[in-house]
Amino acid sequence: MSKKVTELVEELVTPILEELNLELVDVEYVKEGKSWFLRVFIDKDTGVDIDECGQVSERLSEKLDEIDPITHNYFLEVSSPGAERPLKKEKDFQKAVGKNVYVKTYEPILDSKEFEGILKEYTGDSLIIEVKIKTRKKEITIPFEKVAKARLAVTFT
Repeated sequence: MSKKVTELVEELVTPILEELNLELVDVEYVKEGKSWFLRVFIDKDTGVDIDECGQVSERLSEKLDEIDPITHNYFLEVSSPGAERPLKKEKDFQKAVGKNVYVKTYEPILDSKEFEGILKEYTGDSLIIEVKIKTRKKEITIPFEKVAKARLAVTFT
């Protein structure tokens, strides 16, 4: 099979999601222990419910059965990304401006590879995050190509 499983699943699920006015957040295909999991994370502005996840799962499962791209057994899971949803696409970062985020970088910036704070700005080339260092607030600019992982971060006050 020439295409990666995640890319193929993205192509199969996109028309289903568009029809249901849902958005694809991420697709993961991972082995945990002896089992393989194909996870599809979906969302919309008001959040997704279990019925929508079930609908997507059923329709995607039918399409996967038709073309049978995965030869071994696996579990298909369709769910919401949860409160700490990953930030992957440009629009994810744009929507996250003003929210608390966690960012991990490929290499240290100011002696750190992990940052949590308010995303002040996203320019496409960089993120500006306001972090708290003890009692002071400081803005840190992170070049976008150095971002290894980013997600919304839940804070408890």
